[in-house]
Amino acid sequence: MLNIDQLSRAILQPISLRFPDGCCIVVRGASGSGKSLMLRAIADLDPSTGQVSLDGIDRNEMPAHEWRRRVTYVAADSGWWLERVGEHFEAPDIAAGYLVRLGFHGDVMAWPVTRLSTGERQRLALLRAMVQNPRVLLLDEPTSALDPEATAKVESVLHEKIAAGVIVIMVTHDAAQAKRMSKRRYQMKDGALSEESA
Repeated sequence: MLNIDQLSRAILQPISLRFPDGCCIVVRGASGSGKSLMLRAIADLDPSTGQVSLDGIDRNEMPAHEWRRRVTYVAADSGWWLERVGEHFEAPDIAAGYLVRLGFHGDVMAWPVTRLSTGERQRLALLRAMVQNPRVLLLDEPTSALDPEATAKVESVLHEKIAAGVIVIMVTHDAAQAKRMSKRRYQMKDGALSEESA
């Protein structure tokens, strides 16, 4: 259970929500409305007010790096700071089992990061997060640079994670994807979050 109580920062108006295990919610809204701010606040990447807890443990009761391993944020434009792809993975063997499912062939782990397209970076950033075995995935436009085939592969893996109990909070501009991924959909407007009617 992820519990958010009066979470707020900058333009973000107070948010209070509870997410059970195996829940996926999708957030849509205009650019600059506060969607990414919300994800970053939940991950404790930026200063915020309010409380966030996972399985009854407040995020302030554990080191920040441990919280972020459990509640993992994947940015729309992920960071790559080492030369080779594989150098960014703590568990390359676990990652290898997902590579074909995400549309990769050959020894992508040996590739230089500079060889990666934007879409390849997006898929590999998601994989980098998943191999940490997080309880919560905070995904900011995870398929924005992908074609329909690659998007379907990513969604299939995410559905599997959700079925295994992972909580997913996804930001997307794609209304069709929002319907495919979740029964609970929200709109962010001027920092205020509201649930969409079914």
